[in-house]
Amino acid sequence: MAETHFTPTQRMAAAARRGLRLREAFNRGGTQVGVDRAHQLAERADVSAADVKAMHSYFARHAVDKATKTHQWDSDEDPSAGFIAWLLWGGDDGKEWADRKVKTLDD
Repeated sequence: MAETHFTPTQRMAAAARRGLRLREAFNRGGTQVGVDRAHQLAERADVSAADVKAMHSYFARHAVDKATKTHQWDSDEDPSAGFIAWLLWGGDDGKEWADRKVKTLDD
């Protein structure tokens, strides 16, 4: 059976680009895996089924980061590391997209 691939949306690409800019500006947020994912999304490169599962898992684990006490969620002036990382993975649009796509996959 052929490998399933999905194309990230424009909004996911925009979120990833924003995350990369904020990470560069504030020197925080995300791991190398997140940075690599951001480049993939920003370029709207195909996302594999394994990538979709990884994205779904990331968002499930990191939703708690929205309750930040340091810095701010959804800020360009003082963004939290968690917010920057969230953007690297496609932001809220990426979460909704991954949640929808993962349901179409066979385990």
